[in-house]
Amino acid sequence: MQVRALHSPIEVLRQRRIRLGWRISPPPKNFMINLSTENLIIIILLAVLIAWTIVLQIWLAKVKKKLKIFLKGKKVKDLEEVISEQLKRMRGIEGNVNKLFQWNEDLQKIVDISITKVGVVRFNPFKDTGGDQSFVIALLDSKNNGLVLSSLFTREGTRVYTKPIEKGISTYNLSNEEQEAIKKAINP
Repeated sequence: MQVRALHSPIEVLRQRRIRLGWRISPPPKNFMINLSTENLIIIILLAVLIAWTIVLQIWLAKVKKKLKIFLKGKKVKDLEEVISEQLKRMRGIEGNVNKLFQWNEDLQKIVDISITKVGVVRFNPFKDTGGDQSFVIALLDSKNNGLVLSSLFTREGTRVYTKPIEKGISTYNLSNEEQEAIKKAINP
C-alpha cells in the first residue's frame, strides 16, 4: 500500500490539470491577494451591513415576542384595533381617577370638621368627697377647633359645663384640668 503525501490545493489543481490536459500557468511563488482601496471599502461596508442585518433580526424577534404577549388571547385583525381599545380603557380609567380625586376632596372636607382629637382628664374637685368622679373631655377637629365638656360631681348632684375652643384656645377662662385635657387631645 502506498501512502500519498498531502498536497497543497495548488498542487492538487496542477495534478488534475496534467491529467485533463489543461494549460494553466502556476501562480507566482510569492502569491498575495492584491486588493484595491475600493474593494477594501466594499468589503468593510458589506461586513457592516451584515452585522446591521443581524442586529435588526434580533430586534425584530424581540418585538414579535412582545407583540405576541400583547395580543395574547385577543382576536384582533390589526394593531390599530388594539391601540384604539387601550385608549378607550385609558379614558375610562382617567374618568374614574378624577371621580376618586373629587371623592377624596369631599372626604377631606368632612374630616376637617369631624372630631379627630380627644383628651380626657378625671379629677376630684373637692377634697372631702371620695373618688375621681369629675372629668373633662376635650373634643377637637384637625384644626384644634371644638369644645371642652366638664362634669363636676358633688354630693348634691352633677353639673355639666361646656366651653368652645378655637385653634386650641377658649375665650372663656379654663381650669387646669380643662387645659390639660386640651393638651392631651392636641399632643396624644
